[in-house]
Amino acid sequence: MRILVIEDDLHLADNLRAALEKERYSVDLAHDGESGLFHLTEYPLDLAVIDLGLPKMNGIEVIKKAREANLDIPILILTARDRWQDKVEGLDAGADDYLTKPFHSEELIARCNALIRRSAGQANPEMLAGPIRLHTRSQQVWVNDQELSLTAYEYKVLEYLMVNPQKVISKSELTEHIYDQDFDLDSNVIEVFVLRLRKKLDPENVFKPIETLRGRGYRLQSQW
Repeated sequence: MRILVIEDDLHLADNLRAALEKERYSVDLAHDGESGLFHLTEYPLDLAVIDLGLPKMNGIEVIKKAREANLDIPILILTARDRWQDKVEGLDAGADDYLTKPFHSEELIARCNALIRRSAGQANPEMLAGPIRLHTRSQQVWVNDQELSLTAYEYKVLEYLMVNPQKVISKSELTEHIYDQDFDLDSNVIEVFVLRLRKKLDPENVFKPIETLRGRGYRLQSQW
């Protein structure tokens, strides 16, 4: 999953990126409202974390313009303002949730996880697909109640497929959502991850969880 953080406090932005990357998110940073809005509208993202007190364009304007452009990803606002009116203004502009500074990184992670799950229609942190069970908070995966050991990127691929059930996901879309912005989109590394996932999820090739659609991409099987 790929998150954009728009925060002009460079130290806080770096800390947020470190905390989110520790949770296996790919993170892009912007430090003012104008560059943040450009990134929001030009790059594929799963969630945005936006500070309200931004230079060049404040967070409220960024959110309004993003929603006017029909951007429908979840947005979490950060604010150092303690007036309830500021929080209401942010939510009315189109944000989905807010955090007041200072906050604990654990709360930020929990809210990001919840927003991404809800945007995919998954209220529960545990997702199921046939015999596969994935817990987004602990990042554990089981098949027939046997826990698997996945690498960070194998987990990211599986999570993205499970968050988008029955959707055909191209290699480029997978790459864009699990890697940082400067990764080579033409790399065949996604094929390697999918191959490894298949072997770990279904070593006996019994239920074939990941379907390949030639020339189009991959899809998590909806029927078992």
